[in-house]
Amino acid sequence: MQPDLDFMHVLADAAAAETLPRFRNGTAVANKLEGGFDPVTEADQAAEAAIRQHIKAHFPDHGIMGEEYGSEGLEREYVWVIDPIDGTRAFISGLPVWGTLIGLYRDGRACLGLMDQPFTGERYVADGEGSHYRGPGRQGRIRARTCAGLADATLFTTSPHLFSGEREKAYRSVEEKVNLFRYGCDCYAYALVASGHADLVIESDLKSYDIGGLITVLESAGAIVTDWRGGRPEQGGDILAAGSSAVHEEALALLGA
Repeated sequence: MQPDLDFMHVLADAAAAETLPRFRNGTAVANKLEGGFDPVTEADQAAEAAIRQHIKAHFPDHGIMGEEYGSEGLEREYVWVIDPIDGTRAFISGLPVWGTLIGLYRDGRACLGLMDQPFTGERYVADGEGSHYRGPGRQGRIRARTCAGLADATLFTTSPHLFSGEREKAYRSVEEKVNLFRYGCDCYAYALVASGHADLVIESDLKSYDIGGLITVLESAGAIVTDWRGGRPEQGGDILAAGSSAVHEEALALLGA
């Protein structure tokens, strides 16, 4: 048995069974930081535990990297990368732009990906051959859209407060050139790029599990995702995702300057 899209749906269903009943339901919130606010909920922990249980039952030789329960077997050929709730702040605020992210790396390169938003009933999955959407009223292949350049582009970032110092200057140099910019979409913004509704996402200081589940969804839809120097995004860091090469190149020139 090899991991495939059917198994990704199994994992997403298992996570949704834990997250959805707790959304907008007064779930308890704990803070993982003493000097700041990094929220975690019972839903985060229960969803990741459910995902790990299925992976270990079917693929016990695979490694796992997860936000809530750490890493094991990172030297193995296959490594699963899990963010049970990307956008926990949105989750605890009742805003349905959070999602479950699940990615699979083979020899360090993303080869399967999923973003699931169970409250809206939207799921994005990809296997390197294509990116697929299913949601209210429709399902099928998705493609990023062609955009001629930043002047015509719609840009997302989760928050401008992600950036400081030189990173903030670099981000603002892109923001001031786009047609439209919006804040606050977490992982949902990347799905909008993959499905042709937006053109650009820029974020900073991401962990592997913040982007791992999205890489294949983006690339299989024809989008481009790199770090700010044009390198591979699997290890996180400063991330740029664009629906077209023209937008990516123009943004990259500003961010990497």
